[in-house]
Amino acid sequence: MIGNIAAVLTTLSFLPQALKVIKTKNTEGISLGMYSMFVLGVFLWGIYGYTKSDMAIMVSNFITFTLASIVLFYKIKYSVKKVSN
Repeated sequence: MIGNIAAVLTTLSFLPQALKVIKTKNTEGISLGMYSMFVLGVFLWGIYGYTKSDMAIMVSNFITFTLASIVLFYKIKYSVKKVSN
């Protein structure tokens, strides 16, 4: 039960950031390195959950992976745009 609550809270903590980035397209102050490592780490946690047949780990990390990937996508997209201008 505690693990499920922790998974929900940590997963949903990325929702406000993802929504803000989608709405404003502003990724200033977001570390490309940190989000790159985080997205990879969450992906690997999802694989780990799959190998352990742990639905809470799989689902929470899939959702977190999706939300963090959105932020990472916008960070890369708008960082490249700034550099090319």
